[in-house]
Amino acid sequence: MDGFKKRLSESVQLRLSVTLSLAILLVALLASVFAFVSAFEEAHEQQDATLRQVAMLFDRQQMTLHYPQGQAIDDDDEDSRVIIQHLGDGRHATGNNDEALPLPFPTTLADGLATVEVAGEAFRVLVRTTARGERIAVAQEQDVRDKDARESAWRSLLPFLILFPVLLLVVGDLVRKLFRPIGVLAAEIDQRAEQELHPIDEQHLPTEVRPFVVAINRLLARVGQSMDSQRRFVADAAHELRSPMTALSLQAERLADTDLSPVSRERFLPLARGIERGRKLIDQLLALAAAQSPSTRAQGPLSVHGVYRQVLEDLLPLAECKQIDIGVESIEDVQVVFNALDLFTLVKNLVDNAIRYTPQGGRIDLSVEKVQGAVLLQVKDTGPGIAVEEQARVFDAFYRSLGSDEAGSGLGLSIVRAISERTGCRVQLAFSDTLAQRGLCVSVWIAQSDVRYPDHHSGE
Repeated sequence: MDGFKKRLSESVQLRLSVTLSLAILLVALLASVFAFVSAFEEAHEQQDATLRQVAMLFDRQQMTLHYPQGQAIDDDDEDSRVIIQHLGDGRHATGNNDEALPLPFPTTLADGLATVEVAGEAFRVLVRTTARGERIAVAQEQDVRDKDARESAWRSLLPFLILFPVLLLVVGDLVRKLFRPIGVLAAEIDQRAEQELHPIDEQHLPTEVRPFVVAINRLLARVGQSMDSQRRFVADAAHELRSPMTALSLQAERLADTDLSPVSRERFLPLARGIERGRKLIDQLLALAAAQSPSTRAQGPLSVHGVYRQVLEDLLPLAECKQIDIGVESIEDVQVVFNALDLFTLVKNLVDNAIRYTPQGGRIDLSVEKVQGAVLLQVKDTGPGIAVEEQARVFDAFYRSLGSDEAGSGLGLSIVRAISERTGCRVQLAFSDTLAQRGLCVSVWIAQSDVRYPDHHSGE
């Protein structure tokens, strides 16, 4: 009960359904009482009209009366019979109940309808003076009349009893349909990516909900402006730092070419590595700002193997320093419709991440294939892999796995996620060796409306 009260206080839809149901129930009860009383009274009026018709028929046909003397009539229904007798004959009644005629009606009854108690039973009696001057009484038992009237009244309630549950179902379904646009709106907003801050279409929404949606659109606009300001700040800061870091890097290279004492060179090497890390961090901040930018980019058909070649040309020296066997595993090439810089940046960050975390003498394989209307890119390595509980967090900016001694900025996978969310790709992490729970396999699904093989195949 407490749970229902809580739901009732929190849910407008439930509160509206319950309120309408109670209102319908109250109206139905009032209407049922009114219909029952009206039908009951109408049945009595029809019964009184029957007594008048019988008396009129008796007078018009100038009928004569003969009282039965203990003779039973076949198919005689005592509960519904109408009694006709001369009013004056009531003085000669011989019985103390309603079985023997004539009945002892008072001879002083006035013409018209009256309810008279005879032999412990109530009778509805119509007294009429005929054209011949005779006064006759047409009577019927009141209990029988009430019984027939009640049955007629209950029958009049059948439509209410049938329509009431149907109406409750209709109201419940109508309320659900009225609130359905709100549920659709909530699902639409919930399915949006972080970068999708375009306004919500408010034209198809009810007037009562529209002000709320307008407020959400204004909030989205403010959030978009804030995110744009943040991206501009990061990009501007990275641009401002790029020049001095480049100058420091050049000076470090010149200093490395001079004759330094062993102690000076030993102290110089950490400085040079720190400058290089700082320069790489600035480059990745610029790449992250570009990846998060909502501006549209030109797309065209690209050879995936061609992008792989460009990435390997840039990163092959890093792999050779660690004696890593790196190459393209798939033989058949696939073309995708994508922005060239986005695809290059995405693949480069995946391969760079794999090289950094793959130990000496390890292996990295790149592959591509068509899978059910999409293109699947995979980068597999023989490194330590990423624990399942960490796989969602590694996409956060500056997050690095615990226990890793590899130097890095923690922005590589953040750039991958930003590009994938903006372009509609799907990224999934898994172990390349599921039995040993080692190695990382990054899968990227690129949805394509027209996936096709190029005219020539790369034999890498």
